[in-house]
Amino acid sequence: GNLMQLPCQPSGQEKRAIRWISANRAVPGNGVSWAPLHELEGIVTPSGLHFERHHNGVPDIPLDRHRLLVHGLVRRALKFSIDDLSRYPIRSRMLFLECGGNSNSGWNKVPLQSKAGYLHGLASCSEWAGVPLALVLDEAGIDPEGKWLIAEGADAAAIHISIPLDKAMDDCMLALYQNGERIRPENGYPLRLIVPGWEGILNIKWLHRLEVTREPVMARNETAKYTELLPSGKARMFTFVMEAKSLITSPSSGATLPGRGLYEVRGLAWSGRGSIRKVEVSADGGKTWALAQLQQPVLPMCFTRFRIPWNWSGAPAVLKSRATDESGYVQPERDALVAERGRNGYFHYNAIVAWAVDAEGEVTHVYR
Repeated sequence: GNLMQLPCQPSGQEKRAIRWISANRAVPGNGVSWAPLHELEGIVTPSGLHFERHHNGVPDIPLDRHRLLVHGLVRRALKFSIDDLSRYPIRSRMLFLECGGNSNSGWNKVPLQSKAGYLHGLASCSEWAGVPLALVLDEAGIDPEGKWLIAEGADAAAIHISIPLDKAMDDCMLALYQNGERIRPENGYPLRLIVPGWEGILNIKWLHRLEVTREPVMARNETAKYTELLPSGKARMFTFVMEAKSLITSPSSGATLPGRGLYEVRGLAWSGRGSIRKVEVSADGGKTWALAQLQQPVLPMCFTRFRIPWNWSGAPAVLKSRATDESGYVQPERDALVAERGRNGYFHYNAIVAWAVDAEGEVTHVYR
């Protein structure tokens, strides 16, 4: 008989680790999906569970027709096919990606009750492989007056954004692969710009154009969006770096502890400034803290898994985690973050997350 080709799927008994997808019905193609971080282990987010943010659908791009144009303030404009790029040296790195709007419900006056991944799952971590962007820009030859790089995607929204040229020449990547396979369409097939440690919006999917310029383009997604009005009346613009953050994934909101006894508190920490230096965990709402164990590998701009044993007595408790990165930056308490940024915030929410465990073992999201 004929052999049937079936896709490789998780066990049918595993039904919880799914992406929760929210679409904006008023804007066709506009939607978002969260990675179920509370259901995952290790530091790698499977490609099929990686968070997604779409502004105008997912384009179906023929591989043989896709081109990357490099132009602007360069000695010579260049155009690359995917085959052309594949001949360049390929490098890979484990890196997190995080939407600038991740965790934005934290700005609400009342804590939203949902699973940890659906509150904070606009962040994922993959092994990205591709061509160092500096190689291509060097070949084009940068004009000394060039200070910015404008990156544009081939989706219907033509999402474009400005990146300082210094960053582009430092560690950015023209990614062709994610977790060992060609990037999936939802994550930017066939070519995605990877900007390590910086806002997700800069990591342009379906990349087809790079222009070297003197000044930023002042696009919608760096003026009307991804900009925040501070209490002083001034605006925070071009914030770029995703600050240090940590999250207890187990036990977390929506879970129920079956009884008193020994548990492992575990979670994830990451920072756009480099490696995580330490994570502290509190079971009394921040009155006392204990150092968690960081599971190897601990890599710059990558998820770091932390763990610590906790003996629950059965009394009410409040679990928190606090990350410190290699620059010395310490994850702030919520009150401090709100005092600094005001209540008009939407982006770059990285305050300490608190889970309350009641006497019945039910875990809820609280502000403490």
